[in-house]
Amino acid sequence: MSEPLHPASPSPAGAVAQALSRVRLALAELSPSVLELEDESHRHEGHGGHRPGQLTHLRVRIVAEVFAGQNRLARHRLVNGLLADEIARGLHALAIDAKAPGE
Repeated sequence: MSEPLHPASPSPAGAVAQALSRVRLALAELSPSVLELEDESHRHEGHGGHRPGQLTHLRVRIVAEVFAGQNRLARHRLVNGLLADEIARGLHALAIDAKAPGE
């Protein structure tokens, strides 16, 4: 039996799950004690950047020791840098709540 010439595309739910998995893997580099990801894409249907079945709007809540002594801008730059590949794939909006332990 031969394999199909074009493998099936992942389902919309599968595409989002894969994107969230890539985000978790990228942010694991920070050794977070807390990492919460919330796909908010569905809340932006009809707005700029929304693409059905894709992770386009994401809220990240992260607590990591690496943020100690860093201001908000530095924390956001660090998270954005780690997610640059995902942003290039179409992540349109990223809300970041980054804190050090105890904050």
